[in-house]
Amino acid sequence: MPDPQSLYEWEPKGLAVVDMALAQESAGLVMLYHFDGYIDAGETGEQIVDGLLETLPHQIVARFDHDRLVDYRARRPLLTFRRDRWTAFEAPTLDVRVVQDATGAPFLLLSGPEPDVEWERFAAAVEQIVERLGVRLAVNFHGIPMGVPHTRPVGLTPHGNRTDLMPGHRSPFDEAQVPGSAESLVEYRLMESGHDVLGVAAHVPHYVARSAYPDAALTALEAVTAATGLVLPGVAHTLRTEAHRTQTEIDRQIGQGDEELVALVEGLEHQYDAVAGSETRGNLVAEPADLPSADEIGLEFERFLAEREGDS
Repeated sequence: MPDPQSLYEWEPKGLAVVDMALAQESAGLVMLYHFDGYIDAGETGEQIVDGLLETLPHQIVARFDHDRLVDYRARRPLLTFRRDRWTAFEAPTLDVRVVQDATGAPFLLLSGPEPDVEWERFAAAVEQIVERLGVRLAVNFHGIPMGVPHTRPVGLTPHGNRTDLMPGHRSPFDEAQVPGSAESLVEYRLMESGHDVLGVAAHVPHYVARSAYPDAALTALEAVTAATGLVLPGVAHTLRTEAHRTQTEIDRQIGQGDEELVALVEGLEHQYDAVAGSETRGNLVAEPADLPSADEIGLEFERFLAEREGDS
């Protein structure tokens, strides 16, 4: 494999900031990462990344070569045309940033479009960055479509080799094959190399999975902050406000909907309560449970991806 470092370049000023932080943070830094383009029901990961970049100070540390990693014909970047000429080009950006939480504590954020090619070299490049920047824990997050009602607490599935950082949560299935992602491959390769990784998957009601669902983003964010110690009240406040507004709008639309839609939600409520109990928070599984098969889960993922591709 050619040198993975050919995929990215350091930003000297940002790198100097990280080195100064490492001199004070002997335990190392947390790195959050999320890529656009894969399964992210309810725009869970996207909302968290946007909230971090909109509310917290940040600086670029490393830039990936988007010209090599992004297929422009699959995800065409926008150009602006004014009167008789092109005036702007919105190039995709896949960057590592150093961000400060509400207390000034530094952490890293890797985000941008999911690479379309060279996944193995990209994963190796991320591992180089993790080792160079002294990352003690890498955390990814996204939403997955599930047969759950919006009227119940958002469930979470932890994964990786540090699921102990999310006590009280279990996976709702033992084994499943689903379409792969660069985000998952990075997690897999980092674990192979002995690095600590935690993944947070929020369960999003399948009937709202293609729209922003702030409840899922808020629940995932709270799990991330609990696991890492990061202090992110501004992002949480924004998501909490949006979650209340979104829940009210969903209830209004369902209330005005047909009987079939109402019956669907009621059926999911009965199923949820029978499986998990109405008092259970964040854990969809109780014993015994009538859970979807691995094939059904895989088909649900593929269906969600197909619908996203159809929209674009």
